[in-house]
Amino acid sequence: MVTTPAEPSPEWDVAAVDPDEYAERIGHRGPLRPDLETFTALHRAHVAAVPFENLDVMLGRGPDIGLPTVVDKIVRRRRGGYCYEMNLLFAAVLDRIGVPVRRSLIRTGDPLVHARPRSHLVVLAELDGRTWLGDVGFGSGPSEPIPVDREARSPQGGWTYRVTEPFGDGDRRVQELRGGRWETMYTLIPDATFPVDVALANESTSTSPGSPFVKRPIVVKRGPASERRLLGRTLTEVRPDGSETAKEIADVDYAATLAEAFDLELTEDEAKLVTAAIPHPSDAALG
Repeated sequence: MVTTPAEPSPEWDVAAVDPDEYAERIGHRGPLRPDLETFTALHRAHVAAVPFENLDVMLGRGPDIGLPTVVDKIVRRRRGGYCYEMNLLFAAVLDRIGVPVRRSLIRTGDPLVHARPRSHLVVLAELDGRTWLGDVGFGSGPSEPIPVDREARSPQGGWTYRVTEPFGDGDRRVQELRGGRWETMYTLIPDATFPVDVALANESTSTSPGSPFVKRPIVVKRGPASERRLLGRTLTEVRPDGSETAKEIADVDYAATLAEAFDLELTEDEAKLVTAAIPHPSDAALG
């Protein structure tokens, strides 16, 4: 139960979220306190229980990221979501239990290598005199918060992450250790983020022809020892050492695969619409 209720943040409509209902959805049985232990436990439980997925985009619905709709979808109907839905929900819960949080719209990859627009939403929390990165909406991302204020390894199961010291441009890179090399997942930006920024990013991500999320289903769930990833019709299991196994999923088995591998339930009609939207190898390149 919530032990320290906080004043709702009207800017982000957090009053729409019931922390106890959310905790039940993700299987969190501990207290809901504004401390690092609770923040970490909620982060870990969310990533374990709720898959990253863009199926509403493939169904032509264009996700409504208003919190009442997000709560109904993820908490009550037990679906997954992508970064705006997942991290807005997560931040709202933290806000409600009294954790000082900021929503931050950042860039995927490294802008010094290939500049991309600010299109990924993360959560930054201030606890125990430090800044912590929370991200339950990346798919192939951390299971637990990562400290931002100093460059140190953050081992999480078989995966290892770090947040770099600021580069020459003043931004920090969030990196994962892959095959002995640090690879940048995304870049933290100090600019303020407002609800209108997130709304515009969601609109572009869910409708732009250049967005990867409109081209094929993307469903991801990462655990301590492996990651399951469904891209189009290809189901892949990836391990921290870089090894992987993959298989193609027939259209008739698609709904069952979503249920068995990701605990996602689609109706028969929804599954047909999703598979009908997946390009075949003979179609244009996926990009």
